[in-house]
Amino acid sequence: MIIAPSLYSMHFDRFKEEIDALNECVEWIHFDVMDGHFVPNLTFGPGILKTVRKNSELFLDVHLMVSDPDYYSDVFAKAGADSIIFHYEAYNDIEKCVKLIDKIHSMYLKAGISIRPGTDVSVIEPLLDKIDIFLLMSVEPGFGGQSFIPESIDRLKKVAEYKKQHDLDLIIEVDGGVNDRNAHELMESGANSLVAGSFVFNGDIKENVARLRRCE
Repeated sequence: MIIAPSLYSMHFDRFKEEIDALNECVEWIHFDVMDGHFVPNLTFGPGILKTVRKNSELFLDVHLMVSDPDYYSDVFAKAGADSIIFHYEAYNDIEKCVKLIDKIHSMYLKAGISIRPGTDVSVIEPLLDKIDIFLLMSVEPGFGGQSFIPESIDRLKKVAEYKKQHDLDLIIEVDGGVNDRNAHELMESGANSLVAGSFVFNGDIKENVARLRRCE
């Protein structure tokens, strides 16, 4: 199981301390990029990602919640991303998504697709054999600290079943309201990567990560 703490919930006044803790206990760092247009919030620019890269050799998982993922894929690739995940809803067009997936792969990065809670998972099935990561949002993107949407379990199972039926080498990641109360069910339902923000950073980072791992 990949644990990918979201820097959205990080205490930046303790940046070095918290990055050092993550370096010792997780595999990935999740980096949320919001443009104030696709979602009603603003977060990090490429300069922050460059700073994270200077202080960590962990896999940097970049989630673009932006209206122009083509432009920002270049920006964050140059800043040190290891993966670029963008939203299907930015295009609502399979061919445009495939073009960007191919571009991300041409930069030797892992490519991923994400969908909002209200988007039917069936719309992205034609893309699942072309991507490395599918990110299921289990809260509405744009704000941290939201409660997990229970219906996300059924959506997760649907993607996991499609993965199994088509024998896909696909990381299924879940983001939103993840904690030690729902982590086991998410893993049992097919998730092999969990993004957790508030749960990891509110308290002892290493202990909170260990609590998630005990759910396996």
